Amino acid sequence: MKFKSAVTLLFSAIATQLSAAPIDTQYIQFIGPIGQNIQTKPHHTGHQAAIVKNLANKLGTDNDALEVFGERIKWQPLADVNALTMGGLQALKLEFSTGRFVQGKLNLTGIEKAHVFLNGQLLDGKNTHQINAVTGDHQLLIIAEQVSDWKKVAVDFTGKAEHDQLVFTQKSTKALSAKQLFDSPTISAISLSPNADYYVATEQRYQDNKGNSALRDTVLYNEDGDVIYRLNGVDANAVKWKSDSKSVVFVQNKQLKTLDIKSLKETVIAEDLAGASGFQYFDDNTLIFTWTKTAPKGDKIVKHYKGLEDRWSYARNISQVYLMDISTGLIQAVTEHNLSHSLEDFDAKNNRILATRSPQNYAAPYHSVTELVEFDLSNNSSKVLGQYGTFKDARYGNDGIYVSAGAEFGDGLGRSLKEGVLANNYDTQLFWMNTQGRDIKALSKQFDPSIDSFKVLNNGDLVLKVTDEDRKKLYLFDESKNKFKSLKTKLDVVDKYSVADKRSPVVLATGTTASTPNKLIQLSVKSNKASTVWDSQPIAYKNAEIATLEEFNFTNSVGTEIKGRVYVPHGLDKSKKHPALIYYYGGTSPVSRGFTGRYPFNFWATNGYVVYVLQPSGATGFGQEFSAKHVNDWGNRAADDIIEGTNAFLDAYQFVDKKRLGNLGASYGGFMTMTLATKTDMFSASISHAGISNLTSYWGHGWWGYLYSAEASKHSYPWNNSHLYSQQSPVFNADKVKTPLLLVHGDADVNVPVGESHIMYTALKMLNQDVELIEYKGADHQIFARDRRFQWWDTMLAYFDKHLKDEPQWWQHMYGK
Repeated sequence: MKFKSAVTLLFSAIATQLSAAPIDTQYIQFIGPIGQNIQTKPHHTGHQAAIVKNLANKLGTDNDALEVFGERIKWQPLADVNALTMGGLQALKLEFSTGRFVQGKLNLTGIEKAHVFLNGQLLDGKNTHQINAVTGDHQLLIIAEQVSDWKKVAVDFTGKAEHDQLVFTQKSTKALSAKQLFDSPTISAISLSPNADYYVATEQRYQDNKGNSALRDTVLYNEDGDVIYRLNGVDANAVKWKSDSKSVVFVQNKQLKTLDIKSLKETVIAEDLAGASGFQYFDDNTLIFTWTKTAPKGDKIVKHYKGLEDRWSYARNISQVYLMDISTGLIQAVTEHNLSHSLEDFDAKNNRILATRSPQNYAAPYHSVTELVEFDLSNNSSKVLGQYGTFKDARYGNDGIYVSAGAEFGDGLGRSLKEGVLANNYDTQLFWMNTQGRDIKALSKQFDPSIDSFKVLNNGDLVLKVTDEDRKKLYLFDESKNKFKSLKTKLDVVDKYSVADKRSPVVLATGTTASTPNKLIQLSVKSNKASTVWDSQPIAYKNAEIATLEEFNFTNSVGTEIKGRVYVPHGLDKSKKHPALIYYYGGTSPVSRGFTGRYPFNFWATNGYVVYVLQPSGATGFGQEFSAKHVNDWGNRAADDIIEGTNAFLDAYQFVDKKRLGNLGASYGGFMTMTLATKTDMFSASISHAGISNLTSYWGHGWWGYLYSAEASKHSYPWNNSHLYSQQSPVFNADKVKTPLLLVHGDADVNVPVGESHIMYTALKMLNQDVELIEYKGADHQIFARDRRFQWWDTMLAYFDKHLKDEPQWWQHMYGK
C-alpha cells in the first residue's frame, strides 16, 4: 500500500500536559506470525536479547516480505489484521519523518512483551518508551512476543511540547542519515596484479553491534569478479604482487606469508617480526621491507629534549631497510645509521635502492632537510644524491629519477611566479634529475594541479594522482611528449588507485563524486575509458534523497576567481527563507568534493541547511600564483574571500535567510572561524574545530607547528614580525567578537594542542561573550571513532539548530540549559 501524502498527527496542549494521540493503524505495518509453530518464545530461553536483535536486523530492511522456515509472509497494514491471537512472533513497523529534533513518549497498549527499536537501536522501557528523534526519516520497529488480543493493540505518541510532532509516511525515498553515511560499505583498499588478471579489495563497513570496530573483508578476485580466495585480517594495501602475477606476499596473524595464485597454497616465510612492515617483492627470490626498532621509554621522571623532533612520540624510533631471502627467511640489512631511513624505490635489475633520511637542520627557511641516498647492493656502497629543503617522493624512471617536491626544489627551478613572490611548497611539482642528482628539469611548471603521488610505468610514463582544484584526479604524464593527460575515471575524488603495468596499462581506482557514494572503477589508460566494477549506491543508497549540487564561483575584489559549490536540500521550498552554512578550510588544501567525510555537506543539507563551500585564496591545485597567496597571509585575503563570497552567495540565492547564517571550519579553518568572528558580525553562529587562536603558541607547541609555519609564515618569526604573530592571532582581537562561538577540540590533539581553544575560551568568558567549549576525551586532531563521530555531528547540528532555527531543544537534550 502506497501513500502519496503524509499524515501529520497534531497534539493539543492542555496547560503543560499534552494528550496522547493514537496512531492510525493504516500507518502501522504488521508482519506475522513469524515462525508460526514456535512454542518456546525468546523470553523462555537464555538468549532472548540475541534472538530478538538478530530478527530486528532482518525486519528493519526495506523488503516487503520475509521468508521464515520456508514460509513467505508479507507486511500488511495493521488495520487489516483481524485475529485475536496467533502463534510465533509478530512485528509492527512505523516509518515517520521529523522536521526538527523531536521528543516524546511512545506508549504501547495490548502487548505484554514488546521490544522497541528506533533506527535499529533498542529502546529502554516496558509499555512506555522515550523517543528522541533528530531531523530526518526514522523507523520504529516493535517485536511482540506475547499478545492476548490484537484487536486491543494500540500505539500512541505524546510529544513533550506542541512542536514535537511525527509525520507518518510510506514514501519511497529516505533522507540521508548519519548511520548510512558512516556505516555503508566502501572499498577501502585495493591491489591490482601486474597483468590485471586479478585484484585484491578490502570492503569495509560498520554496524551497531560492533561499535567502533570496522568489519573488513579482503578478497582475491579474478578479472571477471569471481571470488578466488579470502584473506582474513589482511588489508589489501599490504598485499603485494610478484612481477609475474603468480603469487602475493602479506602478513596475517603475525606470520609473513606468500600465496600461490594457481594452487592457492599459503607458505609461511617468517613469524613474529614485530615492527616490520611494507613487505614487497624485490625480485623473484627476495623481499624488501622496513623494520622499526621502538625506542626505550626512557626516564620516568624527566625527559631531556635533544631537538624539536623530540616532541614527536615516535622521534627516537629507528627504521631501516632490509632484504629477506624467501626460501630461507634469512634477513640482510641494507641501511644502517643513527637516522631512520624511508624506502623510496628500488631497481632490482641494477641492484640499487633509493631511500631518504632527515638529519637535524633548523636553518631557514625550511627548518628541516631531506637527504636522498642511493644504495648500491653490488658493492655495498652508498652515495648522497642531495639534501633538499622541500621534498616529497622519489622514483626511478628511464635513465634518471622522478621527484615530487615544492616549486623551490632545485634552487627554484619549479617556480612559475614573479620575482619576489614566495612560493607555497605544499603545492607539489614534478621534476626529473639524473642518477647523480644533477641536471634537474622541472616538468609541471605550467601544470596547475598539485602532485599527490605517482607510479612510474615501464615505458617511462607516469600515472599520477593530483589535487586538481577541489578534485582528486588521475593523470597520465607522457614522457616523450612532456604532456599531462587527464584520465577519465568518472570520479571527483580518487581515494585509492592501483596500476597494472602491462603492455596496455590498466588502473583500478576507488572514490566518489560530490553527489554519488563510493565505487570501484577500472580504466584502460590507452582508451581512457572507465567501467564500474563495484558500486555502493544500489547497496546502501538506492532510495536516498541527495541534495542538488550547483557550481558557484565569483570574482573577488582583487580580480581572482574563487571557486565554490552549493548544496541545495532535496525538495526545498524556494518560496521560503532558509538557513545556510558556510564552510571553508582556508589553509593550504582545498575542500574536496567527497560524497561524505568528517564534514558531511550532503548530510547538513538533509537537515534543512543550504550549504555553501568555497575555496579561499591560498589553496593548492589552482596553480602556483593562487597557492602563493597562503604564504604570510594568516587570515587576511582568505577572510575577505569568505566574506565577499558569502555576500555573493546571498545575492544569488534569494531563498537563503541572511539573518540565519552559520560558518564553520577546522584546523586552519578553525583559525579562520575565530578570525572571521573578529572581523564581521554577518554570521549568527560559528563553530571552530581544532582551531588556532595564538600563532605564537601554535608555532612553538604544536608538534609540526614550526614546520607548517615555515611555509605559512615564511621568513616570519615572533621576534622579526610580531605584528603577524600577535595582531593576526584571533585572541589578540577577542574583544571584537560578537557572534556566538562553539569551540570543539580533542584533548589529545598534538597537531593543534587543545590549549588553542582554551586560550580563546578564556578570553571570551572574560569578555562575557556567548562561547561554548566541547572537548572530546582522548581524541586527536580528527574525530574518527564511530560513536564520537555521531556525537560530534549531532553537536554541530544541534548548535546550529539552536541559533539558526530557534530550536534549542536538541542542544539542551545533549548538554542541558
